[in-house]
Amino acid sequence: MSVVSCFCFGRTKIFNFIASTTSRSLFSSKTSIPTSSRTKSIVQLSVKIEHRTKFGIAEIDGCSYKGANKSVQRSEPPAHWEKILDGVRKMMISYSKDVPVDSMGSEEAAATIPPKERRFAILASTVLSSQTKGHVTQGATQRLQLNGLLTADAINKVDEEIIKKLIYPVGFYTRKASNLKRIAEICLMKYDGDIPNSVEELLLLPGVGPKIAYLVMILGWNNVQGICVDTHVHRICNRLGWVSRAGTKQKTSTPEETRKALQRWLPKEEWVPINPLLVHFGGTICTPLRPRCGECSISNLCPSAFVETSKPSSKSNKSGLKKRLQ
Repeated sequence: MSVVSCFCFGRTKIFNFIASTTSRSLFSSKTSIPTSSRTKSIVQLSVKIEHRTKFGIAEIDGCSYKGANKSVQRSEPPAHWEKILDGVRKMMISYSKDVPVDSMGSEEAAATIPPKERRFAILASTVLSSQTKGHVTQGATQRLQLNGLLTADAINKVDEEIIKKLIYPVGFYTRKASNLKRIAEICLMKYDGDIPNSVEELLLLPGVGPKIAYLVMILGWNNVQGICVDTHVHRICNRLGWVSRAGTKQKTSTPEETRKALQRWLPKEEWVPINPLLVHFGGTICTPLRPRCGECSISNLCPSAFVETSKPSSKSNKSGLKKRLQ
């Protein structure tokens, strides 16, 4: 997300996400590379970033999520939204694949990881996961951990070129290596090696946008402050007609606009699971180009159904399609 992807939810860009999980599952997915129990536990943070929940609200460290009752200005929900979400959930169950689970020793190892180190690993993995596939994020996180580079102190001391080599080929790895160095320095100076515990402070860190900030609050601090909206969620909510610019009927133009519009009506118990659900849906059925509307069970409730399914055969057709979509 694509700690993540989670995000496939990515992000899973990641992760996915069909039955609700508990804190134990955060460290339980099997990796293909043998590692120590401690290393394996940290590496699973990147898997969780792609599979942070399975279409449900999870718990971290045995504590229920906080912040779900934060007040927000409400607006009238769109028609049939509950039926649509239910339909998407049922479709995604059939599209999900079982993830091998190897919990032997990993749960115990997770308990030995200092909270400060765990939270920084979550932040670092989430930053790496941006615009990067889940397995690539996992590999990069694993290489950092195997080299003892998933703490603020260690990253602050190591040469930036080493970080670049270890996280390659994550998207924008050069920029992310620089951001990780700056993040580590800030966390050491201002938070004693820990990470910020508010969305506002997280957003001040280099490479951290709204989606990452809200996700880190959820996974790092068990605190739900907002919906994690990426391009999948942004696209699908607009296709469904669920969001619009304030005071207009126009589509939202950015994920952040979508987040604010979605939070005005979506019940707070759906704020966490909506991301992995729609990310999975956006990667399998409601794809960016030529969505598979013919296979979608809720197409009869979607105002955009079959509008983008045909592949233009000429420039004129492309132009005509663009006009129809505007």
